[in-house]
Amino acid sequence: MPNIALNDRTFRDQIWRRFDGNEWDAFDQLPVSIRQRLAEHVYDAWSVNALMLWKHYKRLYGRTQRAERALMRYLDYCERLERQDFAARYIQQYGNPYPHDAAQVSVLRT
Repeated sequence: MPNIALNDRTFRDQIWRRFDGNEWDAFDQLPVSIRQRLAEHVYDAWSVNALMLWKHYKRLYGRTQRAERALMRYLDYCERLERQDFAARYIQQYGNPYPHDAAQVSVLRT
């Protein structure tokens, strides 16, 4: 975990591994569509991690829309996993379903 001050009081560090690097430089190297998706997500995919994944998908598919869609699907999958973990911890802590899930509403996008 990088030695930076974060205002993150979640359990993200128990779910994911955060890779070191310059977050802004990594963000700037991502395609516009991926940067937009990262801005819309309810969780922070960490730009350095997203760039590593982008490089992986570019090796598989080339720098194409197919690679971008594959990465977006993977980021959406990670978002669902993190929301499920958060909801499970919420139930453990409060004994009730997470209100957003209890209302059966989808994630709001900008």
